[in-house]
Amino acid sequence: MFYQKDIETLPLEHLRKLQNERLQHLLQHVYHNVPFYKQQMNEKGLKPSDIQGVQDLHKLPFTHKSDLRDHYPFDLFAVPQQEVLRIHASSGTTGKPTVVGYSQKDLDIFDEVVARSLVCAGARPGMKLHNAYGYGLFTGGLGMHGGATKLGMAVIPVSGGMTDRQLLILQDFQPEVICCTPSYAQTLAEECKKRGIALDDLALQYAVLGAEPWTETIRTQVEAGLQVNATNIYGLSEIIGPGVSQEDYEEKGSGSYIWEDHFYPEVVDPKSGEPLPYGQEGVLVFTTLTKEAMPLLRYWTNDICSIQYDSGAKRTHIKMSQIKGRADDMLIIRGVNLFPSQVEVLIPPFKELQPNYQLRVRKQGSMDQVQVLIEHDGRLEEAQQAGLAAAFRQKIKENIGLSMDVVLKAPGEVPRSAGGKLSRVVDER
Repeated sequence: MFYQKDIETLPLEHLRKLQNERLQHLLQHVYHNVPFYKQQMNEKGLKPSDIQGVQDLHKLPFTHKSDLRDHYPFDLFAVPQQEVLRIHASSGTTGKPTVVGYSQKDLDIFDEVVARSLVCAGARPGMKLHNAYGYGLFTGGLGMHGGATKLGMAVIPVSGGMTDRQLLILQDFQPEVICCTPSYAQTLAEECKKRGIALDDLALQYAVLGAEPWTETIRTQVEAGLQVNATNIYGLSEIIGPGVSQEDYEEKGSGSYIWEDHFYPEVVDPKSGEPLPYGQEGVLVFTTLTKEAMPLLRYWTNDICSIQYDSGAKRTHIKMSQIKGRADDMLIIRGVNLFPSQVEVLIPPFKELQPNYQLRVRKQGSMDQVQVLIEHDGRLEEAQQAGLAAAFRQKIKENIGLSMDVVLKAPGEVPRSAGGKLSRVVDER
């Protein structure tokens, strides 16, 4: 099933034509309404007409999150204040929050891409959505809510946290679809098992998980623990929110469709910024082709992935791989680049280990040391635990090239998600 089959299966040459038309309108819009972009283009000696199509986007500079903070709160808005109907913002934990504004047209597009994503994930009109993303300044809760309503679903706006209430509603309201962070889906799966909740008594069929990187290891645990078909939804507030891309529930593992009629993607070299060929891993960059209130040119997401077309897929839009990590979250340990996901993918062969882990980084003398806290299944004797820790330590050394201290923890001892995003790294340096 498709939400907008004509758009989702548009032949590539027609998709490029549509993108180029929208890009021309976008460039005129930002040049005449956003002084920041006019100055950037003038400094490069560029006019909107110099960018003939998406193939010329590399001529433009990037937009970074720091640019949003430098123009806090509303200086990047491209429409009059009275046309801005919703304002979202990041948490601002590392400084001033990044602010995003939406016009009515933007909100309609937001609903459209989320509805498109939900259908891609297996949801259908008439189903109930258990929405466990946080409501408020974070775009997740309201974004999923609007798209599900547009699709014709009944939304249960549970929001994040309060696991007892979440489990009660899952049992009593019988939603077929749940959306939340993957780490919170892990928490719910564990609590169902701990409390003896029979999965056959739940109506859940699909889980739409996002807002943090995750891997096949976590998918396997969530699908078994909640008896669902789990797919990845990707988005970021600066671009629109959830619904920038979505994995198809029948094509899992082959990447997530980017709705590139609205969001044009590039992958660039993290150091040089040069565009990379399809299939090569780098930093994901987006240009918002249809946003009105706060359009962005070549927004540097910091997310590391690759993009490529899948000729055997249902849709013609390009796919992005799972996010390996964020460029700014990458750890450099004794000269080796390290993402938490590199440790996570090594877990499955060790049946006694659970995908609940945390990396702790600290200085010992002049050297950086990494400690891996990871849970076992609770059935191992102390001597067996020592052998398992040694085997996993060796696996890490062989595959990543780093020596790490592996500490096994009993079930429940590694920090869990309480509904929001979970940090897999504690950097104590």
